[in-house]
Amino acid sequence: MNLNHHRRARPHSGPARKAVRVGLLATAGLAVIATATGAEAATTGGALHGVAVADDSAHTLATPGQSNEFHDSFTVHQEGALFVSSDHNQAWADSAACTAAKPCRSIALSFQIVTMAGENIRLNASNVSNAANHECAGCQTFAGAWQFIVSTPRPFTLSASAQRQLADIHRRLDALGKSTAPVSVIQSQAEALASQVRTVLTAAAATAPKGPGVDVLAQMAPTVTMHRTVSA
Repeated sequence: MNLNHHRRARPHSGPARKAVRVGLLATAGLAVIATATGAEAATTGGALHGVAVADDSAHTLATPGQSNEFHDSFTVHQEGALFVSSDHNQAWADSAACTAAKPCRSIALSFQIVTMAGENIRLNASNVSNAANHECAGCQTFAGAWQFIVSTPRPFTLSASAQRQLADIHRRLDALGKSTAPVSVIQSQAEALASQVRTVLTAAAATAPKGPGVDVLAQMAPTVTMHRTVSA
């Protein structure tokens, strides 16, 4: 991965930007898909009449006036019982007009976590990451999006312990903004945090209620799916 690769954006009527590695799925029946990016750190819960929408993103733009930009998003959506869920996550990092003598550094990281319950959910999930250098020699630009979708047969709420663990991971994600390590190291550290999120969610999903008189063998097992898109 050449972090200093100079990319020219394709002509657009709007801001120059090239989307890469898009995950998109619309499915009927049991669905567990994921892809990543986030809004601000937050926990949201509940769906309106079995329909939920989550749209999270992180975006950075580094220029000669603001040459070192970092933004992360870590959002948890506890949606409960659903019929339809639409979940979108994006990370965009751009560097523009810096020079090789004074290069820019632009990093955007987005983590989206969605929990949902039901055995016949229509799920539309997408995850996008984009990193682009615009006339920016020697710039380091990285965008990473991670999306986690937890699907269980019956509604459950993340325990206080699980939420504390996720909050600790979020604090460590924030701390990457103070790091002066190469972008390749930042990516490795973010990947390690994503792995920890998946571990916490897998343990949490295993505690989801089965319900009285339920045949465990006939009931769908809780699932945690992580999709990731990164670009540099």
